[in-house]
Amino acid sequence: MLRTSGGWGSGLIGVLIFSGSLPATRLAVGGFTPLFLTSARAAIAALLGAALLLVLRQKRPARGDLGPLAVVAVGVVIGFPLLTALALQHITSAHSIVFVGLLPLATAICGVWRGGERPKPAFWLFSVAGSLSVAGFALWQSDGASVAGDLLMVAAIGLCSLGYAEGATLSRRLGGWQVISWALVLASPAMAILALATLPASWNGIGLPAWAGLAYVSVFSMLVGFVFWYRGLALGGIAGVGQLQLLQPFFGLMLAGLLLHEPVAPAMIAVTGLVVLCVAGAKRSA
Repeated sequence: MLRTSGGWGSGLIGVLIFSGSLPATRLAVGGFTPLFLTSARAAIAALLGAALLLVLRQKRPARGDLGPLAVVAVGVVIGFPLLTALALQHITSAHSIVFVGLLPLATAICGVWRGGERPKPAFWLFSVAGSLSVAGFALWQSDGASVAGDLLMVAAIGLCSLGYAEGATLSRRLGGWQVISWALVLASPAMAILALATLPASWNGIGLPAWAGLAYVSVFSMLVGFVFWYRGLALGGIAGVGQLQLLQPFFGLMLAGLLLHEPVAPAMIAVTGLVVLCVAGAKRSA
């Protein structure tokens, strides 16, 4: 019972940390380019992850694990941060969080694809309903300036879900926080070179909010959140604690309104709630 309670508590902390990622990215892109932000956050987190691996004397992954680790790196270290940073140049973080409501479902679909499972027909009904809700909302809200942002968010969710599915499989052998640490280390050479190549021409115009956003996504979103999240999954069970991720859109919308003073329309809240219900139904029917 104590292990289960500790898992739910740890998982909730992880979800709260992840909920601040998009608002923090929104702050960071106010002073940094998406390419520099993506590469810098990965390089900083890689240094921290490498230090953890060395201090705790973790074994190196097997050669056969390098391919899946590369998928994790492309999905959650490079793809999702870069595409969301690009998207947030066109849309608000509150709007982007609606798409995050699809992440648990997209992860489940990638898990079905990678694991060869056969979900019940009800799973696909909930999946279609949730997808249509998000697509309809995006089309209704979007104008010429935000269509690109919506498409970038869809691509970001797809890559992230694939990275989550591969990471969940690897964590059974390597451990949860070890997976994200090794993925960061694997991507670090390319990310360090890209960070140096995209350094800002001048640091004078970069304000404190942008620096705070960079620090948050580098330390918390890229590493610390995964430590709590994977610990929660290990102690409390993937199926149970994984449901906590459905709360992420609500936490994110609250943070976007409180910290960034972005308007959160009632329709946005309603659609997010509908998506969460659809994802919950799909997960139960899988």
